Amino acid sequence: MTFAAPLEAKSIRFRARSFVAFTLTPEAPMVEWLQGLDHWIGNSPGYFAGRPVLLDLNSLKPAPSEIAALVAELGTRGIRIYAIELEGAALGPDLPPLLVGAKEATTEGLLPGRKGGQEASGREGKAAEGRAPDHGADAGGVAKGKAGASKTEESVPQVSHYDSGTLMIKTPIRSGQAIMHAHGDVIVLGSVASGSEIVAAGSIHVYGTLRGRASAGSLGNTAARIFCRRNEAELLSVDGWYITAEEMEGVSRGKPVQAFLDGDGLRVETLS
Repeated sequence: MTFAAPLEAKSIRFRARSFVAFTLTPEAPMVEWLQGLDHWIGNSPGYFAGRPVLLDLNSLKPAPSEIAALVAELGTRGIRIYAIELEGAALGPDLPPLLVGAKEATTEGLLPGRKGGQEASGREGKAAEGRAPDHGADAGGVAKGKAGASKTEESVPQVSHYDSGTLMIKTPIRSGQAIMHAHGDVIVLGSVASGSEIVAAGSIHVYGTLRGRASAGSLGNTAARIFCRRNEAELLSVDGWYITAEEMEGVSRGKPVQAFLDGDGLRVETLS
């Protein structure tokens, strides 16, 4: 007599996971908001390529047909919306899914999610506010635009971590490399090449030439600053407020500078 061994059914494993995501928050009038977005994309081509983007519509509260048109409009700019935040909405299968229970990201962790329509600037894991930028900067170096910045690492140079939360990078950052540090300051002992990017929750210190993009205070730290020995940056940003290379031309290009928030704008000052 023979016996067949019982078959063991394999269980399906489900896991929760946090990840980096952008949040775009459109504002009326939409024409001006899209123009500001185009200005940002023009300064950083391919910035949204391959990155997950949330669409927060709680302020705008558009109709489903308007949402579909907006998602399509963003798609023409290379921005792929993977989820939508809109309290009380019921969206059809032709639109990205609704996201509920999002939490605001800060340098100290995750705060409770939106309550009573309160506006959150970050999303779980880490999220950057995507407010449409304005266009001007005065001759003193104060930028009026605001937009988020973040990027997953494509390749990682030699780094050292410290208990204080400081990340020290001992080698130059090459073009195409991206450093994201959500726990404090970033110190670069060498130069930062054009086409590279640094994103830090704290301040950024570059002891060589800064030619790429630098975004400090990425999780809402308004006291963060950017320091560099020679400013050739494509873009400087603190807490989302940014200034571009053309806006710094003739004012602080080629000089040692610090960038910091001053009122409702980003000021770039030369260091003696």
